[in-house]
Amino acid sequence: MNAQAPMILDAAGFRAARDEAFTKFKNNQQIHKLTKQLCKLSDQLLIQLWKESNLEKEAALVAVGGFGRGALFPYSDIDILILLPGNPDSVPESLSRKVEKFVASCWDTGLEIGSAVRTVSECISEAEQDITVRTSLLEARFIDGQKGLFKEFTISFNKALDPRTFFQAKLAEQIQRHHKYQDTPYSLEPNCKESPGGLRDLQVISWVSKAAQLGKTFKDLNTQGLITKRELTELNRNQKFLETLRANLHLLAGRRQDVLAFDLQNPLAAAMGLHEESARLGSEAIMRQYYWAAKAVTQLNDILLQNIEALLFPQESKTTYPIAGEENQHFIERQGLLDIVDPLLYEKYPEQILRTFLVFAQTPSVTGLSATIFRALYNARQLMDQKWRSDPQNRDIFIEIVKQAEGVSRAFQLMNRTSVLGRYLPAFRRIVGQMQHDLFHVYTVDQHILMVLRNVRRFMVVEHAHEFPFCSSLIAHFDKPWLLVIAALFHDIAKGRGGDHSKLGKADMRRFAKEHGLDRTDTELLVWLVAEHLNMSQVAQKQDITDPDVVNAFAKHVGDERHLTALYLLTVADVRGTSPKVWNAWKGKLLEDLYRATLRVLGGSKSDASSELALHQEESRAKLRLYGLEDASYAHFWEQLDVPFFLRQDAADIAWLTRLLFTKVDSPEPIVRARLSPIGDGLQVAVYTKDQVDLFARICAYFERHGFSIWDARIHTTRNGYALDTFQISGSNLVSEGGSYRDLIQLVEYELTQALQSAESLPHPSMGRLSRQSRSFPIQPRVRVMPDERGQYFALSLSASDRTGLLYAISRVLAKHQVSLHTARINTLGERVEDVLLLDAVNLSKNPKLQIQLETELLEVLGT
Repeated sequence: MNAQAPMILDAAGFRAARDEAFTKFKNNQQIHKLTKQLCKLSDQLLIQLWKESNLEKEAALVAVGGFGRGALFPYSDIDILILLPGNPDSVPESLSRKVEKFVASCWDTGLEIGSAVRTVSECISEAEQDITVRTSLLEARFIDGQKGLFKEFTISFNKALDPRTFFQAKLAEQIQRHHKYQDTPYSLEPNCKESPGGLRDLQVISWVSKAAQLGKTFKDLNTQGLITKRELTELNRNQKFLETLRANLHLLAGRRQDVLAFDLQNPLAAAMGLHEESARLGSEAIMRQYYWAAKAVTQLNDILLQNIEALLFPQESKTTYPIAGEENQHFIERQGLLDIVDPLLYEKYPEQILRTFLVFAQTPSVTGLSATIFRALYNARQLMDQKWRSDPQNRDIFIEIVKQAEGVSRAFQLMNRTSVLGRYLPAFRRIVGQMQHDLFHVYTVDQHILMVLRNVRRFMVVEHAHEFPFCSSLIAHFDKPWLLVIAALFHDIAKGRGGDHSKLGKADMRRFAKEHGLDRTDTELLVWLVAEHLNMSQVAQKQDITDPDVVNAFAKHVGDERHLTALYLLTVADVRGTSPKVWNAWKGKLLEDLYRATLRVLGGSKSDASSELALHQEESRAKLRLYGLEDASYAHFWEQLDVPFFLRQDAADIAWLTRLLFTKVDSPEPIVRARLSPIGDGLQVAVYTKDQVDLFARICAYFERHGFSIWDARIHTTRNGYALDTFQISGSNLVSEGGSYRDLIQLVEYELTQALQSAESLPHPSMGRLSRQSRSFPIQPRVRVMPDERGQYFALSLSASDRTGLLYAISRVLAKHQVSLHTARINTLGERVEDVLLLDAVNLSKNPKLQIQLETELLEVLGT
């Protein structure tokens, strides 16, 4: 940095000059000019303060970290080292006072510094113990003061620095950092500095290169032969993009901000010149550009670290092992990575491109691809054209990869990472890095697809059979399980084209099946799965699957057991692949119940109300006999229950409720009982009390006030005028630290009973705040009240952004208009709710205007 430039004499002048630099950057987006100017301005003010503190003859002022590297971002800390002479114990008190004065003056003038005060020996000692200190000092840059002292430090530091140890420490640190961010650059709010593929991955390359004395810049690495000219261009281009993006984030937030938060994505797109017709498209454009950059950086980081490791550990890199099989003669294993014998392999034999991933899947001992393969695949990218895609040999290899017993998911991840998958399937390339602002997907489309593919594969692996034993059992008996891998690959491939992606994807699926020689039966199954992959989830979560008519209609639509099983397995994998928040045990039970009920119908079992009633009652009696209860003992209680009750409850639940209530049929007091849910997650709560219009609202008020989420509500009114309601509830922290489920159950039973006995009016709903994602990408609330096909009930369908207090606010509106609830299907999809409530038709059918009034008031509640 130029220390001879005109001095800035005060804080106001510094801020004015800095603001001028910000303005210029906003207009020209020239990141290198900005970071250099900020360093220059900081240097000038630091030198001014240093001289005013009379330190220039007694110590050295050193820039370290990013400031030392000369890359200072708008609101980054200014890291400095004050280097003192002599030993730590011999520093004069007068010098210490001057240092304290200098540090205080920095803060007084508005410089946000991170300062360390050390002697040379302390620097070396700290660096040996802490890799972060060692890395920061590696980028030390002299600013002012005693040059001789700085030279002494540089010589000592370089002498103590072991490149091999430093490399291993930085590699371990990078692995740990990547784990922190789930080992993916594709999160919806990535950290442009720390996430995989971010600026830190580029800095790691610079650090280990400098420590190994291979050069200070990427250009030096090209001169050394460690990277090609193309890779040099890619490094510089992506570094410039990420640095420009980070600087804009800082300026938009007015502080240090490295996370591409939802609320900043649209302004960021505009700041970087990505203007679209709608703000939504602007955010998608900037994020897609980011994902492609992060993907390139991840690959370049792999290539360079492997090459530097080979230089630092030459003996280890020489050891190779052949891959078994004559057809695999071109491949070897080197340091746990798959490598190729000839760097020009793919240019000579393009069919070996896909074989690489087949060999990878077939070789469990390899954990990744070598730098040679990464480079060779990139150099062969022009060969991956229509002719290559149409080659029967390549098509056979692709199907063979899908059919492998192991390694399929990892192979597809690598195929995507190297862009081979997108070049083989152009339709897939179009959805790489595509955002999904539907409030329940937390992955880009390509990553969601690969997550679903992974979930399907885990059903097939014995080691993971304990996770979803029913799915694992089904897929073990499925005739061609590899077809489900293909279905997973294509189920969302048509997203982003406009229109129904399920229907648009059918054409892609049919074309692929035809080109790859799949028979007619398999082709029709795959096309049907792509078209219907959302259907089973919608039926299970939005319709009453205890209704025989619903099950019969679904069975007719599915047609046979093969289609049913395939759809069920794909649906479970798909729902689990959207977001950790979306899947829960209750949704798993709904899907499994629908599968089993449909299978019985397909198997020829009669499914109508009378037969289902007889079946449920007989199974319930059998369970009650295990508790020593004969039919006569609970006959009076069962006389109060109507047919829908027996149809909509499992035999186990009927038996539980019967044991609780058969002696308390006419109880004057509310009865509340809870237990650990039989589905293995959350609690099941039963409420039995004299019916009242606002009962459901009072129960919702209690649950939401205490942070419980309602997954399912089954509302019944007995013939003797009592409400018999059951709820499946969960919460993020059901049991507090040191507590137990027994204490929680007793607390719920006591407090909810007290709440139901209260004569107080319903409290005004306290709506929680929308999440940042919901605020940045809001969905239009929708409410619809329609009579069902039989005219017995009205279906209230609604969708909106989720927030605490929402269900209570809805139930309060219903109670206000004395509309009774029959069933509530609560479907929370991440940050979005799609609920279906079945309402009593009495008041609604008599007053058509009430339907419109309900819709209007509920829209107001949802939009608040």
